[in-house]
Amino acid sequence: MIEVRDLSKRYGDKLAVDHLSFSVEPGRVTGFLGPNGAGKSTTMRLILGLDRPNSGTATIGGRPYRELSQPLRVVGALLEARAVHSGRSAFNHLLVLAQTQSLPRRRVDEVIDLIGLREVAGQRAGGFSLGMGQRLGIAAALLGDPKVLVLDEPVNGLDPEGIHWIRNLLKRLAGEGRTVFVSSHLMNEMAVTADHLIVIGRGQLIADCPTEEFIARSSEKSVRVKGPDRDRLEQLITAEGGRVTADEDGALTVADLEAPRIGELAAGAGLVLHELTPQLASLEEAFMELTRASVEYGAQAHDTAATDAMPVPLEAGPR
Repeated sequence: MIEVRDLSKRYGDKLAVDHLSFSVEPGRVTGFLGPNGAGKSTTMRLILGLDRPNSGTATIGGRPYRELSQPLRVVGALLEARAVHSGRSAFNHLLVLAQTQSLPRRRVDEVIDLIGLREVAGQRAGGFSLGMGQRLGIAAALLGDPKVLVLDEPVNGLDPEGIHWIRNLLKRLAGEGRTVFVSSHLMNEMAVTADHLIVIGRGQLIADCPTEEFIARSSEKSVRVKGPDRDRLEQLITAEGGRVTADEDGALTVADLEAPRIGELAAGAGLVLHELTPQLASLEEAFMELTRASVEYGAQAHDTAATDAMPVPLEAGPR
């Protein structure tokens, strides 16, 4: 389990993380979302001991990352897939990491096969494409067979097949009882991967709930209605205060009016309905609505500059 308690971090006059508290439970994929500059990267760095908080704590299995004697066996992390020695082969990069944790050589072969790097294992990592570099970073995160995974944008650069593969991998790892914490900007992917969401904005907690509950919080709800007398149906709905948008297939999308009331209006007027379906917002729509007040334009560069300027301690392991 990952536990963050009253965590704060300031870079000069920028409060990147503001008294943030949440827990990441084992046995499920937890998505970590927020607008640019929300403090996601800073929070992950604090969890992984790559920076020190001004106040509060971040622990993994009840202990700070810096106190883990063999961190790769406890937590696997991917923050920057390009943080590799460009002159080393993929195999040797993983072998060096394995040797620092007293992991057997056969484990390197296991993760190379698991991640699909066998054909390029002898090639220099500096020549890898973005997608192959991402797979190498995931391989490093899995090297110690850890119970906790902290992954920042793990599908970045992957093709559709690779995205599908990592989605299934994360779900399988969570199904084994591991703690899986994933940051991503791909809302459609998070909607089908994450069981639970932690959403922050301006360094503060916005939501900590199941994915379905987060989507249900959105006010962007509508009803899809379809019937043979569309014009009459639209008149009735509009007169009742509903907002109507005509779809290309002849259906109506109605906002500001619930499905039961639409059904009552149609029944009262003797109109036949072929479809009456409530529509929830997508995760992307819910995210945009619920984080609108937390968007801070231009903050991405500030947050990135602040975090990239921090040195990476040797004992922190791979990023």
